[in-house]
Amino acid sequence: MMAQKQTPGLILSMLIVCAGAGAAEEAETKSFSKKPAGTLKTHGIFSSNMVLQRDKPITIWGWAQTGRKVSVQFGRAKAEATAGDKAGRWEVTFPAQQANATGQKLTVACGDEKIEMENILIGDVWVMNGQSNMAFGLRATYRADLEAATAHLPLLRRVGLSPNESETLQVDIPADKITGWTVCTPETAGGFSSIGYAFASRLQRALRIPIGIIDNARGGASIESLVPRHKFKDHPLAARYLAWVDKRRAEFDWDAAVQGLVARWEKNLAKQRKKGVPEDKLPPKPTRKDLRSWSVPGRSPSDAASCYNGMFGVLKGVNIKGVLFHQGFNNAMSSVCRPKRYRVLMKLMVQGWREDFNDPTLPVGVIGFCAGSIPQTRDNFEVWSVSGGAYIREAQRLGLSDLKDPTHTAFLPAYDIQIPGLHPKKKQAHGVRAARWALSRIYGMKIDWDTASLVSAERRGDRMVLTFDKGVMPDDMSMVLGGFSIADKSGKFYMAHAAHPLEKDVGIWNTANKSCDTKRVYVWSPLVKEPVAVRYAWATSPMGNLKVNGKQWLPLHSFRTDNWDWPESEDPAESLVDRAKSRAMNQEAAERCEYRRLEEAKRAVEILERLKTLGKDKPKGG
Repeated sequence: MMAQKQTPGLILSMLIVCAGAGAAEEAETKSFSKKPAGTLKTHGIFSSNMVLQRDKPITIWGWAQTGRKVSVQFGRAKAEATAGDKAGRWEVTFPAQQANATGQKLTVACGDEKIEMENILIGDVWVMNGQSNMAFGLRATYRADLEAATAHLPLLRRVGLSPNESETLQVDIPADKITGWTVCTPETAGGFSSIGYAFASRLQRALRIPIGIIDNARGGASIESLVPRHKFKDHPLAARYLAWVDKRRAEFDWDAAVQGLVARWEKNLAKQRKKGVPEDKLPPKPTRKDLRSWSVPGRSPSDAASCYNGMFGVLKGVNIKGVLFHQGFNNAMSSVCRPKRYRVLMKLMVQGWREDFNDPTLPVGVIGFCAGSIPQTRDNFEVWSVSGGAYIREAQRLGLSDLKDPTHTAFLPAYDIQIPGLHPKKKQAHGVRAARWALSRIYGMKIDWDTASLVSAERRGDRMVLTFDKGVMPDDMSMVLGGFSIADKSGKFYMAHAAHPLEKDVGIWNTANKSCDTKRVYVWSPLVKEPVAVRYAWATSPMGNLKVNGKQWLPLHSFRTDNWDWPESEDPAESLVDRAKSRAMNQEAAERCEYRRLEEAKRAVEILERLKTLGKDKPKGG
């Protein structure tokens, strides 16, 4: 047993709360434990090696036989509560403590029953939420060998939740759905989410306090499933969507769904019997419990609040420092892509987290939808510009901006970290960039992190002139700017040429940072004589090499100056981009791409001559 050392100046007084869930909450929750009624239990989030949030009240709760007294001791502090309501819920709250790297013991007793947990630290707790690219483990990503080998970090801890979606808000986590808290070592680091490890390990080393991460991302989750249910009523688009989900659930034919499982089971049974499998070894007949959550309206990871109910909201009562969020793939697919709704839900999601976890300024960092498709190039530029993913990135950024809280929130572009595949293995940079943001803006350290915004876009002659509030340039200081497209009033975008205005011409020694006005960019195409709009880094895995102040870790976010939106219906049951529409959009883009390539070949000399002066001559009025 570890020796206990109490934090200096601990106030030994305590708050005693005889708590019970209200009738409304009880009505919307499921059974929380498979243990016999009356058995002493703490909430599943509590275990040895955990990290509790510093500088906020420490609440411990669980269940026991109704009416019984429960005694709780944490370190030297003691508190008592009485198990209330039918479920026997009890709760105690201790005063906030400062960070403490010395393990403390938590003891919970009720009559002859006792629960003991050891090596509990006080520090900062961050939640790693989203879908599979956030959940992706360190051991499966690039540089895992070096990261794990150097993971001697006893003050870094992790707890993980496995898929536990639910139609209703849960009050506890089943034991088989949570890992328990793990101390970070070279042997255990591979089980941490890769982004979570890169983020939290940098925080722990920089702050030199305990850091805990809660890995509760769910593979395949749509943003709809990650928003607290009570927030859907706050916006007409969200409310209409929730009503549609509830209607589908009410009309769901359980028997028909189970019968499909039974039919497959019967076929399998016949095959097994032919092979001579003994009767007692045959699989049991499937029931409702065997239906995949994806098949059940309201429980599916695509449906309202389902993942929040069982994997995030179930933690209500635990204080946290902040949330790092990474999601987007399941909302970017053409047939389900609804950027307007996504923007609304992004704002509602963060507001809901802040309400449920009693922190109106809860820090939230959103890592943009990752680039896991075929990279955009000159040869396929227009084709890959047909992208729901680009609109989802925009919705993520704008939804976060709608909170009007830049002090505690940040959108972290991720499109420049590219590798084909559903689960790109380049994860470390995402976590490191997020750590830069958190250490700089949330913790106030002198760490370089910044953003840049487009101030204006106006037509000057045959080009568009973009002005930014900060310098933007390639991180290698190249004079070649990539990732822009341009369109006239037809709305047809073509890959464009771009250049900074040249202020000091030293010939072959020109570099963007020393020779150019990097707050302005001229965008031009020989195919667009009267431009009205520009897009930048607008694809699933886009071209785009501009970085804020030329810093490799600060990519300029993708943007557009037009209002030609992705086709989207306010009716949740209607998709405006079915397979036929998607094929037509891609075919038109392919024809546009081929036309541009042919025209560029024909007019190569003209283009080369124009590029010699694009950044040198002053644009005329439009």
